[in-house]
Amino acid sequence: MPIFAAPDGTELTYHLKGEGEPLVVLPGGPMQASRYLGDLGGLAAHRQLVLLDLRGTGDSAVPVDPATYRCDRLVDDVEALRVRLGLEHMDVLAHSAGGSLAMLYAARYPERVRRLVLVTANPWALGTAAPPEDRLAAALLRKDEPWFPAAFPAFEAWLSGAPDYDPAIAPFFYGRWDRAAQEHHARGDEEFNEEAEAVYGSEGAYDPPATHAALSRLPAPVLVLAGELDGAPRPELARRTADVFPHAELAVQPGAAHYPWLDDPEWFVRHVSAFLDGSGTPALPSAE
Repeated sequence: MPIFAAPDGTELTYHLKGEGEPLVVLPGGPMQASRYLGDLGGLAAHRQLVLLDLRGTGDSAVPVDPATYRCDRLVDDVEALRVRLGLEHMDVLAHSAGGSLAMLYAARYPERVRRLVLVTANPWALGTAAPPEDRLAAALLRKDEPWFPAAFPAFEAWLSGAPDYDPAIAPFFYGRWDRAAQEHHARGDEEFNEEAEAVYGSEGAYDPPATHAALSRLPAPVLVLAGELDGAPRPELARRTADVFPHAELAVQPGAAHYPWLDDPEWFVRHVSAFLDGSGTPALPSAE
């Protein structure tokens, strides 16, 4: 279990899965331990996954200063990881809330990013977030699911600002509410740092105009991958994110929600690995 020191001395941990060229992976949550990512549906068979536990999560240490949980402050940790790995530049994959961290890193260190994959990424760093209307529209796509009648009232309450998260809404985040999805969700409670989550996007974390301007000049190719059934982001919002970058493509995974590597591992791995290898978009069905 490799350990390295962040610039402020906090000891951070990353986990290696697979062999081959490194792919640095930034988890979402925000501030969820990287173990929920597994091997990204088998992507570790193509690349060595370098799964970072952000400070205060997983096997990484809790920092002295809680203010360093803020997303822009975490950019220094990602850069320290690159230095630790001895990489001149690196491929980066980020999921969900980790997408904003990846965008801030790419904006600050554009020369260090070779390829960037944003998986169901919430574009908070660009000043955009999925509105309740998007989440509601995506939820209604599931109206024929057997669990929908029991889950939808709890989902509406959550969108209206219910103070507590109701596990009944979990099926909306998965393309299939099967045993694998249920087990994945059940492990989530043990993986979050709630204090850090509250700080991640706090005041000062984002400067959308500056980030937008910087990313509009990013030389690296970017893949923005959305799930057809995901509400945050919906494919339309993911397209607007892709439009920020000069060299980006959008892929919409059919039948997938917020964790596409669980919903259809083969589709996910084939598409992401082809992009990372520079071999072009594979001939797979898309929901675009």
